[in-house]
Amino acid sequence: MRVFITGGTGLIGSAVVAELIGNGHTVLALARSDASALAAERAGAEPLHGSLADLDVLRSGAGQADGVIHLAFGNDFSSARAIAESVAEETAALTALGESLAGSDRPLVTVSGTPWVPGRVSTEDDPLPTDGPVGGRGRTVTAILGLAARGVRTAAVRMPRTVHNHGTGGFAGLLTDIARQAGVSGYPGDGSYRWPAVHALDAAVLLRLALERAPAGTAWHAVADEGDQVRDIAAVIGRRLGLPVEPRPTEVFGPLGPIFATDQPSSSAYTRKALGWEPKQPSLLEDLENIHA
Repeated sequence: MRVFITGGTGLIGSAVVAELIGNGHTVLALARSDASALAAERAGAEPLHGSLADLDVLRSGAGQADGVIHLAFGNDFSSARAIAESVAEETAALTALGESLAGSDRPLVTVSGTPWVPGRVSTEDDPLPTDGPVGGRGRTVTAILGLAARGVRTAAVRMPRTVHNHGTGGFAGLLTDIARQAGVSGYPGDGSYRWPAVHALDAAVLLRLALERAPAGTAWHAVADEGDQVRDIAAVIGRRLGLPVEPRPTEVFGPLGPIFATDQPSSSAYTRKALGWEPKQPSLLEDLENIHA
């Protein structure tokens, strides 16, 4: 299968490109810079120059492919406005990709976060939240799954708040960055909130399986660890950086603070059974041992 991918040189995307090529697919990768194009070529992919805002380029990429995996997302979480702009950009991009594939029965795999459900572990049957800082993303992904009725084999792989590799990535990576800047490894509230996680290499396998096998209009959970308490995550970070570990006000964590302080464990039991996915890489707490001061 010839696969068009956005975000193919990021933490998750680079793992997906390697996974696809290693399983006999060819890859056309969106590249927004010369450096990204070179990285794509070195990974064995063909670069397609353009950004997520270049809708004609996205349509062209989809038109040249047997399937699409969308991973690109603006990673500026400095303010609510920046997050909203990233969501709006992604909405326009996914809409363009979906329209390009309408009536073709080709796969379009996108990503979102796992939902959180008060009082229990979330599952693949739970809807995405449509309010809060990233509610717009939930609305967009839900609309894209609806394109199944228009002949697009859509699937959404829901990522936990931390997708990690070699001790970096996701919410845990943000906690590490904040700790370095503040001189203390902090956590919101009492630290009992649970965050799910997955290694990038395991997530890449699931994205490939969704591309190859997922029925239209379905959602899947890329969850290896159902939920580590955030204070345990902060404890490893603090130990590796040689910093004290302390509770911190939610406001310290910026616009994502309310999400940081949300209990959000998640299950992938159905995904594992239905798609035969089995995570094999190190857990988050194991992988955080790769952090260096």
